[in-house]
Amino acid sequence: MTTALIHHPIYEKHDTGFGHPETPARYRVVIDAIKGDEELGTSLIEITPEKAQQGIVQAAHTKEHFKRVENAFAEGVHRLDADTVISMKSFDAAMFAAGGAVTAVDAVMQGEARNAFVAVRPPGHHATAEHAMGFCIFNNVAVAARYAQNKYKEIERVAIIDWDVHHGNGTQGIFYSDSSVFFFSMHQYPWYPGTGSRGETGQGKGLGATLNTPLKALTSADEQKRVFESAIEEIASKIKPDLIFISAGFDAHLTDPLGQLKLEDPDFGSMTKTVMQWADDACDGRVVSCLEGGYNLDTLGETVRLHVQALTGV
Repeated sequence: MTTALIHHPIYEKHDTGFGHPETPARYRVVIDAIKGDEELGTSLIEITPEKAQQGIVQAAHTKEHFKRVENAFAEGVHRLDADTVISMKSFDAAMFAAGGAVTAVDAVMQGEARNAFVAVRPPGHHATAEHAMGFCIFNNVAVAARYAQNKYKEIERVAIIDWDVHHGNGTQGIFYSDSSVFFFSMHQYPWYPGTGSRGETGQGKGLGATLNTPLKALTSADEQKRVFESAIEEIASKIKPDLIFISAGFDAHLTDPLGQLKLEDPDFGSMTKTVMQWADDACDGRVVSCLEGGYNLDTLGETVRLHVQALTGV
């Protein structure tokens, strides 16, 4: 089984400043951990992405949002919201971030790899159609999901699995009225950004295509995995996606400074395998995983390495 590792040095150039948790060092520890595993390397192909085209980004975001972001850099703005710090290279990084997710779709759909992991910065799942938010400029997974549907005729139904400790409010909002994209989020609640209750299940044509499983702080790892596996089983009984995305946040880790859940490294590997088993049954194993949160630099690299190892089947 071949896994594509999508990354670009520009991801490290998105400078968020001293003390910001979404630090450039996140990219380096992830890449060093993956590349440091020689056995894992034999099952990976490395791909350097191109920038996403403006029209591809705007398939998930309004023209006004794109222009607001673009103008912020020209005008020397240093924050897009209270948490989303930007610097000189951040716009390029954001365009290459969306491009990385798009490149992963192409790699999987064109048979270059069975699945893919995008070691991306900045993350994306809080970015709404209209606004940057929570460290996120463009919603990488949402952009890639729309791209997949628009480019590949065989991709009609998409599933997005978000296990970040924070609710993926941006992704949910972009697809809330869309029955062709099933969004599932398992997250700490109540917690930032305050959304993701069980009652949020979609609206209009998208009613029933959103599933949230909010968890109390300090939920045990065993209970969280049980909830996750039960949710995937429930979703799989209802839909058969043509492509599955993972918004792979690792801040539900026991040691993470921005979360209060209790998962450990093997738990992320177990959840990865659960998604892969579903993908094998539903869509020939097609999975695209994009890095979201995860802020403990001492543990993040190894956690992600085990996630990628599970993707490769090593």
